[in-house]
Amino acid sequence: MRQLLVLAFSVLFLTACAAKGPVAESMLQPTKGNTAAGTMTFAQQDDKVLIRGQFTGLTPGAHGFHIHDKGDCSAPDGTSAGGHFNPFAKHHGDPARPDHHAGDLPMLVAGADGQARFEALMDGISLDVGPGNILGRGVVIHAQPDDFTTQPAGNSGPRVACGVITAK
Repeated sequence: MRQLLVLAFSVLFLTACAAKGPVAESMLQPTKGNTAAGTMTFAQQDDKVLIRGQFTGLTPGAHGFHIHDKGDCSAPDGTSAGGHFNPFAKHHGDPARPDHHAGDLPMLVAGADGQARFEALMDGISLDVGPGNILGRGVVIHAQPDDFTTQPAGNSGPRVACGVITAK
C-alpha cells in the first residue's frame, strides 16, 4: 500500500511540475579540439522559459553561456552560430539586470571534475512565435567567464561547445 501511495504522489508531483507550454531540447557537441558536451531542455512556463542542462568535459570554473542567433554549429570553431541572440537591440550584459541580450544566460560553472548543472528561469525568450522565439537558434559554451560588460559578447573567449535548440 505504501509503495502505491509513493507512486501516486510521484505521478501527481511530476504532473504538477510539467511544462505549461511548448518544450525543446539541445544536444551540445564539442568544437574542434575541445571535450565539452551536454544536454539541455527548455520548457515554456507562462511568459518565461525554464532552462535546464547537464554538461561534461569543461575546464573547472566559470564559462560564458549564451543563446546565439543561428542554429548552425557546422564551423569547427562554432562561429557559424553567429552572435548573441538579440532581437530587442540591447547591450550585452548580466541577465540578472534589465539591460541585456535576450541570449545572455547566467554563468555556467563547472566543478573540479569538469561537470556542471544549469537551471534558470529566463524572460525575454520564448518557445512560441514572436521576436523572442529561440527555436532553431544555437546555444554556445565559451572557454572563459563572461565579464557581462565588454561589448558585444562579454569577452568569453573561444567557443568550446555548440548545439541547436529544436522542438521536442
